Formats: sequence, structure tokens, C-alpha cells
Amino acid sequence: MTVEREKFGAFELAICLSRYDLGDIHSITEFARGSRRSPKIVIESQHGKFLFKRRARGKDDLKKVAFTHQIQLHLAAENVPLPHLLGTRTDNNSMLIWQDQIYEMFEYVEGGGYDGSLEATSHVGKILGLYHKLLAGFRGDYAPPRGSYHDAKAVAEAIGNTVRSLPMPGRPAPDVLMETVSYLENAYRQCAEKVNQMGLGSWPLQIVHGDWHPGNMLFRDRNVVAVIDYDTTRLQQRVIDLANGALQFSIIGGAEDPTRWPEYLDESRFKRFLRGYDSAFTAGAVLSVAELKAVPYLMCEAMVAEAVLPIAATGSFGRMEGFPFLQMVHRKVKWILAHAAELQDALKD
Repeated sequence: MTVEREKFGAFELAICLSRYDLGDIHSITEFARGSRRSPKIVIESQHGKFLFKRRARGKDDLKKVAFTHQIQLHLAAENVPLPHLLGTRTDNNSMLIWQDQIYEMFEYVEGGGYDGSLEATSHVGKILGLYHKLLAGFRGDYAPPRGSYHDAKAVAEAIGNTVRSLPMPGRPAPDVLMETVSYLENAYRQCAEKVNQMGLGSWPLQIVHGDWHPGNMLFRDRNVVAVIDYDTTRLQQRVIDLANGALQFSIIGGAEDPTRWPEYLDESRFKRFLRGYDSAFTAGAVLSVAELKAVPYLMCEAMVAEAVLPIAATGSFGRMEGFPFLQMVHRKVKWILAHAAELQDALKD
């Protein structure tokens, strides 16, 4: 059942917008994207164009929101492309609290989606490198979570739970189903073990984005003009963030039939992403050999986690049937592992 999108009340808007210095307001338009539980509007006013939102319940932990704002303000001061927060009129606070609800006002950034070009891929890798570089020593009062897709008990359990979640009509034969599920179980465990043996647990922790993918970027002229969504901020080794980004910007999908998706990655985009990332650093902080060796295995873990968690819960991946999607992941993981050495050599040529 589709959840009806929440909307602002007229009185609510009148009170909230009066707290900002917007000048004369020319138009207000509903912005029907993102969470349905978080109403958003685009405001065109005398002082510019803005996006105003009310945070959804469950996404309104005051300390966490304040921490993500600290990060955004820090990055904005260093000219990292993101939508700038507009402070309130009286105290220049980056968030507005009214009747136990949290509101945010952002500048509205015009931009389009990722076009898959090598130029855009290189730039998005560079921006991730800049993000990590600027937040390497960042600390705050809030302790961000440390969990990730790597070696996660929840992911391991979800792989087995996919068997029970798949709908009975059209369910594959038990031996076919178990072949795919067993492969993913073993691959996920073995990849996690490999990365742990490489010493991941001893590598430095730092603030990372946690969800570096095309849907969280806006582009113009093949350059990133805004990175959005800081709610997934984590304290992790940077390579966990990097590997997920490398996967997201090199994976090849296609139509809504995952059986037609190729098993291989776009190796040119993979290399451009890593080279772009490396270009943000001076010699002392570039990607190490150990980090490069971990990337393919972490990519496999990320892909398995992204697939099995929703399938275990609903039996499907968005609008796609669960089992064909698992088969596609099976093929892609198998390809990555067979080509791990080539991927690890990505920065050599």
C-alpha cells in the first residue's frame, strides 16, 4: 500500500517561514521527492531559491542532526559542493525547532543526474577524496555509528532469510535456490575474512559519508555541484566508503529485468573513480596497496548487503523480483572475485 505523502499545514508554514530572512516570497511549490514522511517545498523568493523540509519522525534525533550540520558547515567552508544551510533570522541556527519538530532550509541547487561519463566518474571520485581528506580529523560531541555492510551479522542472517521471504508462486526449485543462496553466504563470509586478514581493524577510523552513490549527487557539465544526504554519516575506515562508491559508479544495470544485466563491471569507470579519489590527496595520504587489495572484496560485501537486506524483508528488490535479483548479484560477485587481481592493479597503469 502506498503511503500518502505528508504535507505542510498553512499555519505551520506561516510560522516557520517567518523565522527566515527570505524577503518577498514569489512562489511555493511542493517538492515530491525523497521520504513521503518528510514534506518538502521549493521556495522562490526575493533572496533566492530554497528547499525547506520537515524531518521525518525517526530522523529527528537532535544531537545527530546537529552533528550532520556541523559536518555540512565545515565542508561548505572548504568549498565542497553541497546545498548550503540557511540560518534562522534571529540566531542564525542551522535548524528550526517548532512544536517538537525539526525543520531545515537549504539553498536550492540546480543539477541533473549522473550520466555515466568518465569525466563525471572521475570528478565524483575526487569529491569523495576531498570529503575524506577534510573530515579525517573531524570530531564532534555526537558519537556516530560504526556499523557497515562489512562483516555484519545482520547481513549474514539476511542471506539465509531470503529463502523464506521469496513468494511461493514462481519460487525456483529448492536446489536452484540453495545454489545461489549458498554461494552468496560463502562469498560474503570469505570476503569479510579476507579483508579482516588484511588488517582492516587496525586502519584509522574517520567520518565517512556512508552512502556514496549517484542518487546522492547533483551534476552540471559532468561535475558534481552538490552532495546530499548526510544522515548516513559513519565512523569507519575510509576504504569501506570508497569501495561502496567504486561499486556504485562502475556497476552496470539495465532494464527492470535483472537477468539481462551483464556480470562485468565497467572497468574504465572503476579506474577513473579510484584515480579521481587519489588525486585529492598529497603523496602521504594516497591509497595504499593494502586498501586497493581490500576494495574488490568489500565491493562484493556491499553488493550482497544491498541486495539481501530488502529481499529478506519483502521478497523483492524494489519493483524487481527477489530471486532473479539474487541470481544477478551471484553472477556479478563471481565476476569480481575472478577479476580481483586486475581491479587491485587499477592505479598501476
